[in-house]
Amino acid sequence: MKIKEIRKLKDQEFEKKAFELKAELSKLQGQAATSTPPKNPGQIRQIKRTLAKMLTVQREKELGITQKNKEEKN
Repeated sequence: MKIKEIRKLKDQEFEKKAFELKAELSKLQGQAATSTPPKNPGQIRQIKRTLAKMLTVQREKELGITQKNKEEKN
């Protein structure tokens, strides 16, 4: 997911998507630990990055940081 897509998510959708990604990541990491070859080797990395983006957006909302504030600083 792109950062713009993440920012557009409603709170319930955001929580649901984060839960789904965490479950998927757990499943894939379990497969990797048991030496089961993954269907898509880059998927773990992609999920981790998406979760990091989601947590970043969540933290920005908590701090009240908006895109406008970022543009004003530059």
